Amino acid sequence: MSNTPHTLHEEFPADAQKISALKASDAHFAKLLTDYDAVNDKVHRAETRLDLVTEAEEEGLRKTRSRLKDQIAAALRK
Repeated sequence: MSNTPHTLHEEFPADAQKISALKASDAHFAKLLTDYDAVNDKVHRAETRLDLVTEAEEEGLRKTRSRLKDQIAAALRK
């Protein structure tokens, strides 16, 4: 288990400009980014034990983060 934050700029370093452009022009993409950041923060807080959650809750958060990341990656490939 890693407690390293998975920021989008770390996950997609070559796509920083495209992320910024899509965030400004596509409301759905902007919401994906907001949702990803919120879930990613919850995962990080759970992993560092700032928030106590069950293993099942933490796993659910990770799955949600992964699903959002996949949706963001798909939008960046378009």
